[in-house]
Amino acid sequence: MKLEADVIVVGGGPVGLTLACELRLAGLDVLLLERRAERVSNSRGMGMHGRTLEMLGLRGLAPRFRERALPFSIGHFAVLDTRLDFSVLDPQYGVNLVIPQSVTEELLEARAAELGVRVQRGALVRELWQDEEIVSVGGDIDGAAFTARAAWLAGADGGRSLVRQQAGIAFEGHAASVYSMLGDVRLGAPLPGKAHTVVNQAGVLMVVPMGDAYHRIILIDAQRCREPSQQPPTLEELAEGACRVAGYDLQLSDAVWLSRFSDETRLAAQYRKGRVLLAGDAAHIHMPAGGQGMNVGMQDAFNLGWKLAGVVKGEAGAALLDSYDSERRAVGQQLLVNTMAQTALLTACDTRGLALRQLMDGLLRDPATNRALALEVSGFGISYPASLSMAPDGCRVLEQWTGARVPDCPLHLASGAQVQLHTLLHSGRWLYLRLCDDAPAGVCAPGQVQTLRATLREPVSGLAGAAALLVRPDGYADYALA
Repeated sequence: MKLEADVIVVGGGPVGLTLACELRLAGLDVLLLERRAERVSNSRGMGMHGRTLEMLGLRGLAPRFRERALPFSIGHFAVLDTRLDFSVLDPQYGVNLVIPQSVTEELLEARAAELGVRVQRGALVRELWQDEEIVSVGGDIDGAAFTARAAWLAGADGGRSLVRQQAGIAFEGHAASVYSMLGDVRLGAPLPGKAHTVVNQAGVLMVVPMGDAYHRIILIDAQRCREPSQQPPTLEELAEGACRVAGYDLQLSDAVWLSRFSDETRLAAQYRKGRVLLAGDAAHIHMPAGGQGMNVGMQDAFNLGWKLAGVVKGEAGAALLDSYDSERRAVGQQLLVNTMAQTALLTACDTRGLALRQLMDGLLRDPATNRALALEVSGFGISYPASLSMAPDGCRVLEQWTGARVPDCPLHLASGAQVQLHTLLHSGRWLYLRLCDDAPAGVCAPGQVQTLRATLREPVSGLAGAAALLVRPDGYADYALA
């Protein structure tokens, strides 16, 4: 079997599906290859942060995910007692959704079907090769050999990414040193509240409600967390460790999923090599502290999609993809620092370690410190240092807006319509807002630009008196003009 497409995406989890949807929204022929014959029913990831939800809102999809999720206005950093307050970050998206990764995947796959993404399940990619014009893969689909070729290929095929290996991209970092367990189970004993956390010299225990009478148990057992095990986890092992940390028997039963995970921490040496690009776990793996992995991966895809589409369609040069590497690899580097720091705190179970946790907990009570970490974990704190296009000659750029996230503010259009800014990004195009009559009539950007005359219906900090705003398809400002 021979297949062709503009772009091949390898990996059909949330990251690969997000990327495929963005590419298809831009009109590309997208082939998504996924080795699993069906979606998995179990979910390692259970959380969606505010910036990821806002990102989906930029395409009009946020309500679909809210309807299937439990919202919380708080999160955690290394399970310290003082929680991160997301509610102060944004009035609309200052939440943390409890939503199984399987549901996120289901909703994204439905979106892919709406857009016309070609999804080929049961496709196991075994090899990859590329030249200056084409990248090809070979493997088998349900036992039958196939080859596929495209102008570009993106690997979203997880931490053991064959795409990364075949492309010859190094995966640098640190081997596992801490081993933990999780299980989706029923509880026979009551909890003090809906969610429950315990940290003491016996280890760390988190209990999170999942709905349908099931809870997720996450356990770092101080007695065993330094001992790697090749054996499948058992309910008895999880129950014993949970009892030791909690101080009483939670009466765990009816496990539908048990798994182990570690703090192995690695970052791809580059996110692009020739015509091959990486996103999500294929580019970065780490301790799943704070539920950041899937979120950062989906944001990788959202950054890459419109850039790659612009290159394929001839609206931008291939150099635009260098900004994907520079922007998102920097985010990946900070993600690894963040999760390694949390790992150190999570495994600090002796007397000195608990004293350190107490000290850090006190620091989180300071609103400025709490906000800083909430911005980092949620993704709202991400900004990019350089503009991707040239401002018109003779115009003064408001530097604080270059690469900054643009909030969803109400606008009054010259047509008389009143709209929210984010609705104008549903098509995935660049948006140029002329905020006064003296603003330049048009601008150039690496992609199609929608130009509108508009005024702000409510003040936006830093935009008072601005003449114009150029917004990237991913909701970040390229620049604002004074």
